[in-house]
Parts: sequence; C-alpha cells; structure tokens
Amino acid sequence: MTKQIENQIIPSGYNKVNFFMIIKGGAFKFIEFVEEVFGGIENEQARTLDRDGSLIHAEIRVGDSTILVADSKQDWPFTPAFPQVYVENAQSVIDGAIQEGAQVITTVRDFYYGMKIARFKDPWGNIWWLFEKNSTLEKPTLQVSADTSWHDKKPSETYTTLMEAMRNLKPDNC
Repeated sequence: MTKQIENQIIPSGYNKVNFFMIIKGGAFKFIEFVEEVFGGIENEQARTLDRDGSLIHAEIRVGDSTILVADSKQDWPFTPAFPQVYVENAQSVIDGAIQEGAQVITTVRDFYYGMKIARFKDPWGNIWWLFEKNSTLEKPTLQVSADTSWHDKKPSETYTTLMEAMRNLKPDNC
C-alpha cells in the first residue's frame, strides 16, 4: 500500500521525511535499544549486512515513523542524531531508557505549546528529545516568541542542560 502526499508516492511504512542514524559502536544493540525503549519493530527483511559483517542498512518502525540504521565504519566521523519523539508518558520512556544504559540530560518539565519536554543521551551518543502533551494545562500557556529579552535573564534548566550536553558530546563506545 502507498500513500500520496503532494503528488509524491510514498511506500507504506514511510513518511515524507525519514531519518538515518549512523551508529558508532553497535547498530545491532541500538536496534534492541529502540525496540525496548520505544516499542520499535525492526523490518527484518530490510536488514542488510556489508562485506565486513557490519550493518549497512536496517529499518525500525516506531509508531508511524521509520528509522533507518547503519553501523559507522572505523574511518567515518562520529555523527550523532537528535530525534524528536512524541510520547504518551515521557517519564516512563526516560525510565526505560535508563534501564537500557541511557543518561538523562533534561528531566521532564513544562515546555512550549502546552507540551512537556525531556531529553536523554543513548549509549551511542544520540540525544533523544521527548515531547508529551501537558494534560495538566487547560490550554497552552507557554509560547515561542521572537522576543529575545529572555537573553538577559538566567537561562532555564531546559536550556542549560542541552548546552552542557552539547559541549560534552562524544561517542561513548569508540
């Protein structure tokens, strides 16, 4: 089955934008991580090994999205990804990620557009951004603005935790 978006035919199981994650230090384990933390399902028919036995292509379905995965070669640079995932319960996802070896970057907190945000770094150095609808708000009260007067104020923990994580970003398994 296919769907048509803006006169483009997109195969079933894919969206207009799908992202590829190059994993340094174990794409097979990464697939297991995504299956455990997000309930992902690997399309085993897509799994393709390279001549050296490394994974050159795999696909994992998470909800209505597909993550394409490959092992990084030794001479490839570290290329972390920053996927954004909408979840029902950010804290339970964070808890599951911790059990699978992730490190919390930003604890669950209120964010813009009536959402909550949380971030974690997986064992391969990717930073996952979790968004959860903030059901405690009757209507969204936080809004993004072009106003930069906030630059003069003390940075929020949401901001500072990301800045710290980015300064220290490096592959953990290399």
